[in-house]
Amino acid sequence: MPDTRYTHPAIVLHWLMAVLLMALFSLGIYMHDLPLSPDKLKLYAWHKWAGVTAFVLVLLRLAWRVGHQPPPLPAAMPGWQKAAAHGIHQLFYLLMVAIPLTGWLMSSAKGFQTVYFGILPLPDLLAKDKELGELLETVHKVLNLSLAALVVAHVGAALKHHLRDRDEVLSGMLPFLKRKS
Repeated sequence: MPDTRYTHPAIVLHWLMAVLLMALFSLGIYMHDLPLSPDKLKLYAWHKWAGVTAFVLVLLRLAWRVGHQPPPLPAAMPGWQKAAAHGIHQLFYLLMVAIPLTGWLMSSAKGFQTVYFGILPLPDLLAKDKELGELLETVHKVLNLSLAALVVAHVGAALKHHLRDRDEVLSGMLPFLKRKS
């Protein structure tokens, strides 16, 4: 019987990214409409630092994934569900790369350099351009809302597999769930 568990590094990176992305999304929504103040600027700096961290973590996750294939999906799973699962995972990776890049591009275009943890200045990727900055802000927002929708679908599918199908899809990523004998 093939192993249905993900590797420990894959599990840690998955849940670390999940928590970080939820925090980034929540912080992004919260800070967006705050009036300009030192507190808002501090929150934007934290958001950028966490975004850079998420970008580095997704690159590590992709590097890990190249050398470590995930466990196989259940044999009884219909082909369309397997294709949907693979497609959603590819979209996750695409969005986890595109979202921090659009944030970085947006900051550059708006004339706000990203300085990682207030120490390491990252290069501006674009010249200051207000209109482009506003367009990139919209793209950043749409990509984040798309990621949120994918997360809802992903969680729903995982719960369906656990509660209705009673297979090991969810237990492969949750270390505290026991495997079937």
